[in-house]
Amino acid sequence: MLTWARRIVGDARTMREEMRAARHGLSGHIRIAAIPTALAMVARLTTPFREKHPGVTFSILSKTSVEVLTLLGNFDVDVGITYLDNEPLGRVTSVPLYDERYQLITAIGTPYYDRGHVTWKEVSRLPLCLLTPDMQNRRIIDQHLAEAGVEVRPTLESNSMIVLFSHIRTGKWSSIMPLNLTETFGFSEPIKAIPIVEPDARHAVGLVAGPRVPHTPLVSALLDEAMALASQFRTDA
Repeated sequence: MLTWARRIVGDARTMREEMRAARHGLSGHIRIAAIPTALAMVARLTTPFREKHPGVTFSILSKTSVEVLTLLGNFDVDVGITYLDNEPLGRVTSVPLYDERYQLITAIGTPYYDRGHVTWKEVSRLPLCLLTPDMQNRRIIDQHLAEAGVEVRPTLESNSMIVLFSHIRTGKWSSIMPLNLTETFGFSEPIKAIPIVEPDARHAVGLVAGPRVPHTPLVSALLDEAMALASQFRTDA
């Protein structure tokens, strides 16, 4: 009964949005749940979308990958941004955006500051601040460290990227973060981003929506925008 009720609510909302779009053009509110490591790139999706559709507003929430899928399944958000290829997604519509790659973020004076690259095993020897274990990014990092034959117990854990950045800047902690995140924020002295190899790990991140057909006009338009953004990411790469 709950499944049918959710489907009826979703269908009714789709119908109302299509009627409104037919009369007044695309407008309304889009709710997005995104994993913390993807938050920095959300503006590349929302900004051009709103330029095309100025009547649209957004709510953006920072959530774990499990929470993203739960909120999506409960119709509490319209779309999510999460990993596509590491843990089961269930029945969703997905648009791959970019591949997440990993770098050591460290400060001047640390053992590997002058290196062009480091290995996962070498990274394990540093005092690390990482996301909490409920974050899929942390589980991915733990997985690659385990594959390198090491187990890391970070000296600091947080579910906030801001907390991690502030501790890195003290020069007493290092961290492992995605390449796209470090490129968005940019680093200069005394902070440096160093590629991690052996392996050069990659994991797909993308936009996910419920499997319903048709999607609401807002979600359909956002899926189209995501496909355009994915082409930009491929060009940049």
